[in-house]
Amino acid sequence: MIDLFVSLSVWDSIYGGLSTMMQPLYWVVSGLLVGAHWIWGVWLNLPSGAAWTLAIVSLTIVVRSAMIPLFVRQINSSRNMQLLQPKIADLQKKYGADRERLGQETMKLYKEEGVNPMASCFPLLVQMPIFLSLFRVLQGASDNTVRGQWLKDRPEVVQSLQEAELFGAGLADRIFPLTPFGATQVFGILLVILMVAALFVTQLQLMRKNMPPEALKGQMAQQQKMMLYLFPVIYAASSTVIPIGVLLYWLASNIWTMAQQGLLIRNNPAPNTPAYIDWEERLKAKGQDPAEVLAKRREKRNKKRGRKGGATTRTVGSPASPTEVSTDAQTSTDEGTEDAKPKVQRQQVTRSTVRTDASGKRIVTRQQPRQQSRSQRKKN
Repeated sequence: MIDLFVSLSVWDSIYGGLSTMMQPLYWVVSGLLVGAHWIWGVWLNLPSGAAWTLAIVSLTIVVRSAMIPLFVRQINSSRNMQLLQPKIADLQKKYGADRERLGQETMKLYKEEGVNPMASCFPLLVQMPIFLSLFRVLQGASDNTVRGQWLKDRPEVVQSLQEAELFGAGLADRIFPLTPFGATQVFGILLVILMVAALFVTQLQLMRKNMPPEALKGQMAQQQKMMLYLFPVIYAASSTVIPIGVLLYWLASNIWTMAQQGLLIRNNPAPNTPAYIDWEERLKAKGQDPAEVLAKRREKRNKKRGRKGGATTRTVGSPASPTEVSTDAQTSTDEGTEDAKPKVQRQQVTRSTVRTDASGKRIVTRQQPRQQSRSQRKKN
């Protein structure tokens, strides 16, 4: 019994620590929600149900818009990892029996190509607390467990949300229990159907349009197809015990995700996919060269990466930046035809040599190492 109390106290401490860490997010989300309700309900003087619905949708749009850079970074990182899969598969065939060598060669490949395998996970980890704070603030206001200082200081606003109705359905009510069956249950079931449909379309367009043919084969592809149908069912079952106001937020968020992913697949598809072929055909119909468009995008990303990192680095096979072109021009007489080959530009380090002459005076000689390609360094 003592061990049980000790374990409960530990979990209470962990929960209390996490709750404390979430307070700044609760403060921001509750402030945005109160401000949006003031615009729609007080300034524009809309009915309570419509004002709170538009406030929830406005809150979703503002938060999702602020997270667009994280979404783009996550997609770019995932795409870079996807493009490396053929090379990683070759390494697995070559060093499959030697796990240590396989790990070393894989990390070497990541370093040469400028890809961080954790970069696609970090934006997702940053987004999770934000989504959780949105859910907790809306659910807490409906359950009378108020979170966020802006709502705690305004009990009349919380009461307005709890009493708000849209098409006869209370925003603080739930689908279950089904008795008595009325407007809340009908409207809630309609929201669940729309949410599940948006989620299904989002996953389906990703699998059919923006995945290469080799990714649709094997055990991983079978698991993805199974989740395509299983996850919406789990999603619908869990939605029946959630307040209608939170379901409105989920519906708005799912529609945003579907539209955002559709625009991404149309304008920046992954190579070797049906969406990529359609994108190339649209550019050619407009008189543009897809290869030139991709080269300009890579050059733009490399310039941004160079400004952030400070050192001149680029991915193997990508176009050289202006700084690299000038450096290559200075050493063209030493390297000959090697300059035309893609290589990794590394930061140069000055070497110092200290010697003492006959009179005992110390002389320091500094030498800047010559820039050489990888093939020349191997020959030396």
